[in-house]
Amino acid sequence: MFRSVAALQQALEHAWSPTSSSKYSVENPLRGQCSVTALVVQDVFGGEILKTRTGAGMHFYNRIDGERHDLTLSQFDEPIQFDDVASTRDEAFADTSDAQYRALKERLGLFCRDSVRPG
Repeated sequence: MFRSVAALQQALEHAWSPTSSSKYSVENPLRGQCSVTALVVQDVFGGEILKTRTGAGMHFYNRIDGERHDLTLSQFDEPIQFDDVASTRDEAFADTSDAQYRALKERLGLFCRDSVRPG
């Protein structure tokens, strides 16, 4: 479905919403999307889920083929120091909800379906 992490990120920009994060705001739609996004990235590309402690709590992101990918990094006003601590799906799910996870996957699927144009 996605050939690159960049393509997935572009689709996620249309899929993030208040239904995928209770911290969502128009000013900062990425706020609170890190754990649910890390889960979806792992669904699509495999790899590992990593975490780093920030002033706001734990921040989740991914490592795929040895390379760090943080699709929600721009939610932060200041640079963060990455710890790259190994995490698990259970830890990421503890920071979100099944409903938010399903909502993001559904919106992502709808965006992909709607963006495919018949040849």
